[in-house]
Amino acid sequence: MSLQARHLSQSRGERVLFEALSFELRPGQALWVRGANGSGKTSLLRLLCGLAWPAAGEVAWHGKPIRGLAEAFQAQLIYLGHAQGLKDELSAQENLCFAAALSGRPCSSAQARAALALLGLDAQARLPLRALSQGQRKRAALARLALPGTPALWVLDEPFSALDTAAIEGLQGLLGAHLARGGLAVYTTHQAASPASVSPRELHLGGEAGAWRLH
Repeated sequence: MSLQARHLSQSRGERVLFEALSFELRPGQALWVRGANGSGKTSLLRLLCGLAWPAAGEVAWHGKPIRGLAEAFQAQLIYLGHAQGLKDELSAQENLCFAAALSGRPCSSAQARAALALLGLDAQARLPLRALSQGQRKRAALARLALPGTPALWVLDEPFSALDTAAIEGLQGLLGAHLARGGLAVYTTHQAASPASVSPRELHLGGEAGAWRLH
């Protein structure tokens, strides 16, 4: 099981975001994508999820280009971006069950409540989402990571933003446990929020046009 970026290039208008970018991620590994605003972090994450296509190069899963894998690849992926995909009229628990069903991994009400409790939302599980703060809404979205049978590949765009210290520690624990089970993760964050057990590789975007560094 591996995620591969093969000579990826992408532009925004006439500006080259990155060029000939390559890496391979194997079970138990995490990649921290870093760079200033506008450097192409979210663009790269969308390419890795198959939500956009590169100007050149390809993304592969288990050695096969994701263009030809369609639903088979999506079933192995959970992507949490800036748009949380939550419905104000539903409770946090209902939102979690709805999102799980859409992804083909339905959960019970008890499993949803347990996942929300891990993110500190046990008292808010049945409240309508419109009653929750921004940080609580973020935790409700992240609770998908605490459900049983989560996919092998997590792609997370700024997952630590708008979280308090306790929620950050909870998310760090989920990430560490996922990698310990042999999962893979790609994420962006402006915070030094990775637990010591994760030890991610770091991909830096930015600098000269198309430049990147991996270490």
